[in-house]
Amino acid sequence: MAEYTARILWQRHAQPFLDQRYSRRHEWHFDGGAVVPASSSPHSVPLPCSDATAVDPEEALVAAVSSCHMLWFLSLAAQAGWCVDDYRDDAAGTMARNAAGRMAVTQVRLRPAVRFSGERVPDAAEIERLHHAAHDQCYIANSITAEVRCEPVHPQA
Repeated sequence: MAEYTARILWQRHAQPFLDQRYSRRHEWHFDGGAVVPASSSPHSVPLPCSDATAVDPEEALVAAVSSCHMLWFLSLAAQAGWCVDDYRDDAAGTMARNAAGRMAVTQVRLRPAVRFSGERVPDAAEIERLHHAAHDQCYIANSITAEVRCEPVHPQA
C-alpha cells in the first residue's frame, strides 16, 4: 500500500476574515518540490476573493482523472507494441446535484486525441479497447463516484 501526501497552505495575513471576503488563494506543496498556486473556483466564490489564474480543486480533479487515464493508456499501448507520438485530452467536468442532492462533480468527460507512428498503427476498435482498459485500471476513476466518460477523438483519415 502506498501513501500520497500534499501540504495545503493558506494564510490570512492582515485581511479581514469574518466578513467572508478573504482571499481563497493558497498553495499546494508536493513531496517532489512542486508548488501549485490554488484557489476556489470563481464559479463558487466570486472574484476578487478567488484567483482565476490558480488551479481550483474541481479543475484538479478533472486533470487527475485525465492524467491517470493517459498514463494507463500510454503503458497499455507500449505493452501492445503501439508507438504513441502525441496524446492530448481536452477533459471537462460537470458540476451538478448528485443523487443525494449535494453539489458534486457528477461527470468527467475525457476527449483524448492520440497520434501513433510506426509501420502499423492501431485501428479505431483497438484504440477503443485501449481506452476501455485504461479506464478500468485508472486509480482515480476507480476512486470517485462521478461518471467518467471517455470519448476519443479519432484522427481524420
